[in-house]
Amino acid sequence: MDEYSREDILRMAEDEAVRYIRLQFTDVLGAIKNVEIPVTQLDKALDGEMMFDGSSIEGFARVEESDMYLKPDFNTWVIFPWSQENERIARLICDVYGIDGKPFVGDPRSNLKRVIKEMEHLGYDAMNLGPEPEFFLFKLTKDGEETTELSDEGGYFDLAPIDYGENCRRDIAKTLDQMGFEVEMFHHEIGPSQHEISFKFGDALYASDSLQTFKLVAKTIARKHNLHATFMPKPLYGKPGSGMHYNVSLFKDGKNTFYDAEDEMGFSKEMKHFMAGLLEHARGYTAIANPLVNSYKRLQSGFEAPRYIAWSGRNRSPLLRIPSSRGQGTRAEVRSLDPSANPYLATAAILKAGLDGIQNELELDSPVNENIYEMTHKEREVENVEDLPTTLYTALKALSDDPVIQEALGQHIAKQFHENKMIEWRMYSSQITPWEIEEYLVQY
Repeated sequence: MDEYSREDILRMAEDEAVRYIRLQFTDVLGAIKNVEIPVTQLDKALDGEMMFDGSSIEGFARVEESDMYLKPDFNTWVIFPWSQENERIARLICDVYGIDGKPFVGDPRSNLKRVIKEMEHLGYDAMNLGPEPEFFLFKLTKDGEETTELSDEGGYFDLAPIDYGENCRRDIAKTLDQMGFEVEMFHHEIGPSQHEISFKFGDALYASDSLQTFKLVAKTIARKHNLHATFMPKPLYGKPGSGMHYNVSLFKDGKNTFYDAEDEMGFSKEMKHFMAGLLEHARGYTAIANPLVNSYKRLQSGFEAPRYIAWSGRNRSPLLRIPSSRGQGTRAEVRSLDPSANPYLATAAILKAGLDGIQNELELDSPVNENIYEMTHKEREVENVEDLPTTLYTALKALSDDPVIQEALGQHIAKQFHENKMIEWRMYSSQITPWEIEEYLVQY
């Protein structure tokens, strides 16, 4: 990640003839918001003096306390490659502050920075995060409306002519490269019209910023190919859903603290405690990692989506998998998340859960190396394998019962998130679906 000063940004804006700047931030539900300003206001923006009304932003503030400031992170400056030369547009990701000059407690990015400081107080330099987001590319209508019409019938690692989405996927990767991402690989996923683009790990904040930027880029470039990129977890019945695996590790003094060459498996005590924390709080952070009603259609449908709280180094059915790499590459892969998650909240919850495991020296259970999908209920009980929540409602209940994950969100965000998602659940629960009409109308 490049480090920029105020002078660097002003110089680049002039040299590249930037006309407009988007001051970007994220609401509690993970939606990207922005205020766009002309370059003549850039000085004011860099001073953190741009104000906006937060009362209309989901989960932010009441009308009587709505004035807020956007304070940009200089290191997030980037010029959008797709903007026209005579109207070049740049972007700065911002933290949200109140009129009291303090970070706003409802700002997901500022909240993640708070949890990162807790990690630093424990002596760690960084949590490295390598996300693997999956997504679908569906066709648009002639009028530009989104559909679920497949753009290809490809499968895992397929190529053209079966994979008709490869040109779009390559353009997304090329655009990310132009914006400073280090793309590691991109390929067709298991489902038809399903894709994955993986980029190099970074520290928790940078990786979360990168995920938001990636979503914006994917949707923008897909439109140029007359396609719609969606991060909905389960858009197609009977087909794989989209996950977003999190590869995490803790670093201190440039060294991966998860690795211990003397241990039989190569795991340090800190890694084992961190993993135990991830498993202990898995039910509590599921609502954050899987925040939509639709998320649970993916978790319950198989296709290697994890339904059970366990870990393994051999198979992909548990929630937590340990890839074979050791040394600096030692990491834990959290497999339950999906790409609809707010990355700032999900990262804060994962980090807090792991740190709680370290602080309380939680003991790690034995690995479950069998295919958990094929185990009976009694066999899972013997192995002490719990289920993840099966609906958004039960996930919200688990979140309410987990004070550690609530603390990871902070009181304001936890309350706003819970209230919004309960409304979503009630709206869904009251709907009459075509399946119900087909199943019950004649029979009863």
